[in-house]
Amino acid sequence: MEIIIKIGEETQLFAGLNETKTARRIFEALPLESKGSTWGEEIYFTTPVEAPIEEDAREVLEAGELGYWPDMQAFCIFYGPTPASKGHEIRAAGPVNVFGKIKGDIAPLKNIKGLVNVVVEKR
Repeated sequence: MEIIIKIGEETQLFAGLNETKTARRIFEALPLESKGSTWGEEIYFTTPVEAPIEEDAREVLEAGELGYWPDMQAFCIFYGPTPASKGHEIRAAGPVNVFGKIKGDIAPLKNIKGLVNVVVEKR
């Protein structure tokens, strides 16, 4: 399962999804369009997708990983430290279901701040 993530007018990223229940639910709900917000070096937005917390959910992530936060039904893109981080780690606000990862360069995400339009589609 592969997706395209379009952020604002200029940023387009490709990602591969894991073989998890959360990934399948998100993929089946595509396309998604929303206003995304930044929280440190994370972009997140709410979705209509409902999924419970998975057994392997975690708070510390790697740059480029995609997470689903059940508390807000949020799609999260992690690319650097957040206000919850300790040191240089990448930490979510709470446990997230890791459901995929960006393929390629995530550097363009570093320039995104505030509210942004986000579109996620099947590739």
